[in-house]
Amino acid sequence: MKRAVLLLMATIVALWMPSAAMAAVPADPRITAAITAWAVTPLYVDPDYASLADTDAMLGEIRSAPVPVYVAVLPTGAWFQEKGDTALLAGWLAHANAKPGLYVVMDENTSYGVEHEIHAYSARSTYSTGKQSMSGQLSDYLDTVKVNDRYDADPARATPQSAEPRSTSAPEEESTGDAVRSGFGAGVLGLLGGAVLAGVVLGVAALVASKRGGSS
Repeated sequence: MKRAVLLLMATIVALWMPSAAMAAVPADPRITAAITAWAVTPLYVDPDYASLADTDAMLGEIRSAPVPVYVAVLPTGAWFQEKGDTALLAGWLAHANAKPGLYVVMDENTSYGVEHEIHAYSARSTYSTGKQSMSGQLSDYLDTVKVNDRYDADPARATPQSAEPRSTSAPEEESTGDAVRSGFGAGVLGLLGGAVLAGVVLGVAALVASKRGGSS
């Protein structure tokens, strides 16, 4: 009986568990430094970039954004753990900070960002236009932010991926027909999942009943 119950529990967990578990955030002194700074201010600037960052103006841009924003100005590249995937680094920062918001990683010329558990969309990256201040670069990036409940409030990616790059344009509006078809498909999948789970439960129950009958 105990074995059958354990089998039932394991089956339920396997059926309803997320397809991919969130990877642990790696130990990285850049992440540690940023999280420590964010406990006090939403802007972290690595010492190597201190002479470039106009922090007061950058904080003004952050505070006027339509969503919570956390900015880290720090070195990144193919020789770091993210191996050039700066969006992945931003995702690690988001999970380490454990607060919903827009997470932006900046270097001298490029701003990268990811949304974390907010109903918003932003460009994957923007680039400096000539000799532009850091606050100007941040302003240009934050200008791409769109807030709308139709955007899923998903957690930021925290695992490497080999998929095609994300488009820098906002997702297209879903038509009524598409919404109906999507809803129908989701409903069918839900029914199928429920049927499979019910079948497993009934099967285990039958197994337990047969063992009881055999032992009587």
